[in-house]
Order: sequence, then structure tokens, then C-alpha cells
Amino acid sequence: MSAYYQHLKSALEGNEITEWINYFADTIRKAQLEAKQLVVFTLRKAKFMDVLRDKMNERQAKAILKMLDAGPEGFEGGMTAKKYMSITNASKATATRDLQVMVEIGALIYTGGGGRSTHYALVI
Repeated sequence: MSAYYQHLKSALEGNEITEWINYFADTIRKAQLEAKQLVVFTLRKAKFMDVLRDKMNERQAKAILKMLDAGPEGFEGGMTAKKYMSITNASKATATRDLQVMVEIGALIYTGGGGRSTHYALVI
């Protein structure tokens, strides 16, 4: 049984509804915080793309949009050359070159690793 129904059942069985009201208020607060986080992320995403749109080629934009689609939680594991190749169908050399350009224009930041395991994250 979900927490909502457990709290509601408890409230209906007695005259004490404080626990249910507290649960309900906490649920509303969490929903508002999530909505705010999503709105802030969406605004940052739009500004990010406005600033960088003319600096990226089609492949780079496609990869960045894929990363942004992950939402505020972020792109799991960051971007790697292997993931970039999978998303854009680029060769290893092109992927490495494109990723380096995206670092240079400020779209990505190096987050660790080296060689094949180099990871990048969005600068957003």
C-alpha cells in the first residue's frame, strides 16, 4: 500500500489527521521543489543553447541535446568518445576532435579519466 493510502487510512480510523496533513504538505513541498528545479534547468538549457548554437556543428549539437535530455539529474557517466560515436555515428578521430572543440568553446568540461576513459560533463 502506498504511503498516501497508509496515512489516509490512519487519519480516517481516528480523529487525528495531523500525520496525514503533514504527509500531504511534505508531498506538495517536494513536488514544488522538483518543479522549480525543472524550470531552472529549462531556463539554463535555453540560455546554454542560445550561447553555443552557432559555435557547434550538427553532430556536436545532437550530442549536447542528448545530454540535456537527461534533465537536471545529468547524463549518466558523462560524455565519452565512445558514447559520442554511438550518438552521432562519428569516427573515433572525429569524436575526439569534436569533444575537444566542445571543451574549447565552453560547452563541456573535462571531468576525469584519460585516453579511452576520458569523461566530460556539461558546463551548465
